[in-house]
Amino acid sequence: MTKTTRDTPLLDTVTVPADLRDFTVKQLEQLADELRWETIDAVSVTGGHLGAGLGVVELTVALHHVFDTPTDKLIWDVGHQAYPHKILTGRRDRIRTLRQGGGLSGFTRRSESEYDPFGAAHSSTSISAGLGMAVGRDLKGEQFNVIAVIGDGAMSAGMAYEAMNNAGSSDSRLIVVLNDNDMSIAPPVGAMSAYLSQIVSSRSYRSLRHLAKQVAQRFPKPVERTAKRAEEFARGLVTGGTLFEEMGFLYVGPVDGHKLDHLLPVFRNLRDSPNDGPVLVHVVTEKGRGHPFAEASAEKYHAVAKFDVVTGAQSKPKANAPSYTGVFAESLIQEAEADDRIVAITAAMPSGTGLDKFAKQFPERIFDVGIAEQHAVTFAAGLACEGMKPFAAIYSTFLQRGYDQVVHDVAIQGLPVRFAIDRAGLVGADGATHAGAFDLVYLGCLPGFVIMAPSDEAELRHMVATAAAIDDGPSAIRYPRGEGVGVELPARGAVLEIGRGRVVREGTKVAILSLGGRLQECLTAADELGARGLSTTVADARFAKPIDTDLVRRLAAGHAVLITVEEGAIGGFATQVLQYLATEGLLDRGLAVRPLTLPDRFIDHDKPEVQYAQAGLDAAGIVATALAALGKDGEAAVRA
Repeated sequence: MTKTTRDTPLLDTVTVPADLRDFTVKQLEQLADELRWETIDAVSVTGGHLGAGLGVVELTVALHHVFDTPTDKLIWDVGHQAYPHKILTGRRDRIRTLRQGGGLSGFTRRSESEYDPFGAAHSSTSISAGLGMAVGRDLKGEQFNVIAVIGDGAMSAGMAYEAMNNAGSSDSRLIVVLNDNDMSIAPPVGAMSAYLSQIVSSRSYRSLRHLAKQVAQRFPKPVERTAKRAEEFARGLVTGGTLFEEMGFLYVGPVDGHKLDHLLPVFRNLRDSPNDGPVLVHVVTEKGRGHPFAEASAEKYHAVAKFDVVTGAQSKPKANAPSYTGVFAESLIQEAEADDRIVAITAAMPSGTGLDKFAKQFPERIFDVGIAEQHAVTFAAGLACEGMKPFAAIYSTFLQRGYDQVVHDVAIQGLPVRFAIDRAGLVGADGATHAGAFDLVYLGCLPGFVIMAPSDEAELRHMVATAAAIDDGPSAIRYPRGEGVGVELPARGAVLEIGRGRVVREGTKVAILSLGGRLQECLTAADELGARGLSTTVADARFAKPIDTDLVRRLAAGHAVLITVEEGAIGGFATQVLQYLATEGLLDRGLAVRPLTLPDRFIDHDKPEVQYAQAGLDAAGIVATALAALGKDGEAAVRA
């Protein structure tokens, strides 16, 4: 890989934000240039989210220059844009460990630095957290600023508006920076807009505005209301902030987020001016700014593998098998070609879920609802009410955000909404915040749900066809991130018998009942146990609910040890199996049952194979579990 070096003389003098507080505007501009290069160079080594961080370099420099972080609390919504922030806050020496085992998180993390007051990897939490901090500050009688930086995409989530509604009725001082990197709200900004923003954020304007309100209050109510609306309407025409004003925020902007001479006066005004309520600063930025290859990328280098900083070529290993996400998309297209009632829903993740492919084929039958999982679920429920066949493709951890809707709007009403749950299990570099650990638990406890988990890409194709055929209640397919195992794909998925698993290998001593993507590790474990004289059966459960009770009974009756294996937390598939075994009295005759689940802790970012080894869900962990369950018999087998 070609490497280049650039001098970073100013950045080399900055260890913590206090080091840049005395810099001139010209020095800050040079620092921003060096910081942008350092971010590009670091991500070329580690991979990760690039475009979002490049878009907020000047904003990051301005905020740390003006505000007294970490005393002032700076909250980054999502946190994937915080690489420049990490470089400026004492973590530059570790920035090339991003998303690596034992290295820096790809998101903000409280345990990592005092400059990360709130951990985030999911969107739209910053305003709520910031308001909580601001109210806590006021209750304790302390003095510091709270600044929440949130993107325009994250503002599409209902939680952001719930927080703004609450903040707008509060007297607590909170500064919200709206990072508009899509030009989706405001027109292009320029010198006049910057000048007006400085005026609006200034002490003199706000004092005059306060005086005008006091005077208006002396007039009859109709006159007061008219004066208030006239002032807000006039400001809305100039700045576009009427919506935020109506929610109780002082709106400032739009401001060019790449011009420090525009940003600094506004932030200084807000820092120095007393304010008894919330302020929203609308900053317009360009995602991926400054990267020579970003313009050629449709998604502005949002998330990248390691790459060459000269050519931009990403060092992605060649796939040996199609991805589960891709197989899901292709299989859904096949089903949709045969049934025009099939529609697809995504919550701002069309490419992440593979539905961008579906959109090309059926542009009228896909719905991107924005970062709004709650709405996505109930929207799908409404479609089901009208006889459509909705597939809601949502990452496992993002579906958590719509759980009440899954229960109340789908499950209780028995509506045939089909959930395609991507990123099930451990996900590698994104770590605990994106690990699909809990869906088997939170869906498995709901009456009437059919839950499937494919062991390979061919099984996924069959399960998409099965979900399309289920029309009397809700269903879910949960599948992992990454490539399949390389099996031959059927031309078209076949409808599986509900609640029926399959035996993959016959044995007599140990039984391994696998759900989902660990089947290959189970087969490897069976080989190792067989080499030690322990004949092993391996079965693929296919269904987490309803479980195949005939299969479970057969495995329990014919083996000394039954091991269940799943890529989920305690309380999922194994709980269903153990409940059945206990109620049927199948544990009364000495059967040794060992459930293998994810451990009762959050697993940090690392390579997936390392994470699964840490969890004991690899072949070595399965073998060790079987030998321990057999006790002396296992020891004898090893000696033999």
